[in-house]
Amino acid sequence: MPHTQVLLREDIDNLGARGEIVRVKSGYARNYLLPRRLAVEATTNNVRQIEGEKAALAKREAKDRSSAELQGDQLRKLTLKFERKVGEAGVLYGSVTSMDIAHELKEQGYEIDRRKIVLREPIKRFGTYNVPLRLHREVTVELPISVLGEGGVEVNVEAAPAEVESAPAAPETEANEADSEQ
Repeated sequence: MPHTQVLLREDIDNLGARGEIVRVKSGYARNYLLPRRLAVEATTNNVRQIEGEKAALAKREAKDRSSAELQGDQLRKLTLKFERKVGEAGVLYGSVTSMDIAHELKEQGYEIDRRKIVLREPIKRFGTYNVPLRLHREVTVELPISVLGEGGVEVNVEAAPAEVESAPAAPETEANEADSEQ
């Protein structure tokens, strides 16, 4: 496949930083980077223009970073609590996703895009978690999250497995009796 060189106008994960010239497949540049104005073709004129804009970009970058740090300081003081139905062995009915976290943050008055919440997989067990928020390329904040049982009840982790181990004894004997009848 043919490749082309583009000049990045924004930071793109797994590709490069703003102002870098990178080599990408032509289709990726033509169908994704160029229409979204994330990059421009790496011509001499465009490179010169970006060099001239670097001072303005540096100021904007510093402003974005400082605002992200201020927002991060405010978010460090915050603890989110989610109440979910809890089944046997502490497993939740449903889960807590990045969209749930973003919605709760919005209710608290913080406008955070759900893609900035670094949650590899949804939370499916009760407990306390630290979820990273990537507010800026250089600013990441650990947000404490508590997942509680329904009604705000903290589920006892040690007691839950003991109840589960004693409960299935009766159904197993019924299943064994049903197998012996057939």
